[in-house]
Amino acid sequence: MKRVTGIGGVFFKAKDAPALQAWYKRHLGVDVQPWGGAVFSWVDSHGKPTAGTTVWSIGPDSGDQFAPSNSSFMVNYRVEDLQAVVTALKAEGCTVLDKTDDSEFGKFAWVIDPEGNKVELWQPPPGR
Repeated sequence: MKRVTGIGGVFFKAKDAPALQAWYKRHLGVDVQPWGGAVFSWVDSHGKPTAGTTVWSIGPDSGDQFAPSNSSFMVNYRVEDLQAVVTALKAEGCTVLDKTDDSEFGKFAWVIDPEGNKVELWQPPPGR
């Protein structure tokens, strides 16, 4: 079974999110949108667009979106079969959070790594 197939997103907190967003936009050319992040489209080795995107986002330090982790970041990994990966992780003794989400954006589950970081697993909807 394939587990991770790519990175769906990188999310992190900042003490001054608007200032940090502006820094990334000005100095690194990240096309930060009003919602606080950017979407990078995937391309092949010839620059031709392929199915898939990676989200990059900076949010306020005060949010609890990474709870129960105290980390200032979270990585979202794409998977092909979320239920199979979650079942395997539980069987291997990993700390998998009970909460799951199924929406128009796909299916989500979360696991805590050995350092206490919350890791998001995402099965995109068909065709994405």
